[in-house]
Amino acid sequence: MAKVIVMDHPLILHKIGIIRRVETGSKDFRSLVSEIAMLMCYEATRGLKLTDIEITTPICKATVQELEGKKLAVVPILRAGLGMVEGMLTMIPAAKVGHIGLYRNEETLEPVEYYCKLPKDCAERDVFVVDPMLATGGSASAAITMLKQKGVRQIHFMCIIAAPEGLARMQKDHPDVDIYVGTLDDHLNEYGYIVPGLGDAGDRIFGTK
Repeated sequence: MAKVIVMDHPLILHKIGIIRRVETGSKDFRSLVSEIAMLMCYEATRGLKLTDIEITTPICKATVQELEGKKLAVVPILRAGLGMVEGMLTMIPAAKVGHIGLYRNEETLEPVEYYCKLPKDCAERDVFVVDPMLATGGSASAAITMLKQKGVRQIHFMCIIAAPEGLARMQKDHPDVDIYVGTLDDHLNEYGYIVPGLGDAGDRIFGTK
């Protein structure tokens, strides 16, 4: 079974508390989502492999450590996942970015694919799938299934807020995928929204509601 890491960093929890507030506007919401993604990326990349290389400092030759391979990719689930990309790239600027477009059928709550564009060498990379919310888990599970069908094997999932129902589905559907969660909320309501949550992350990021 892969890891499930629920973040307990004070800065992450503080910023999540601010984006939950109904009075937080789109400008601040976008900035905070990006900052949270950056902080979570710092924690989620703790397990990346390092390799020793020899360099020359202004003083002498030295052996230092750098990331082994440096092949990373960030794949946001459109559209809300776009809000996390900038923060991720602040930490790993050499990463490539793919996009997976899914929307939730409001009646069945199941995901429907409408777009997928990935780096050509995505199968050779460590891929971080990002989406602010993990509600039913349907979209995240479908996105990861799509990646696996394209040969990607090193997959990690990162979200800011998760519901227990979504987390359980992800562990059932993809027990090999590490999951990084900013905070774990209480439950889903009858409309499939996370409680207490923060509403529709996409609408709040882009000011469309």
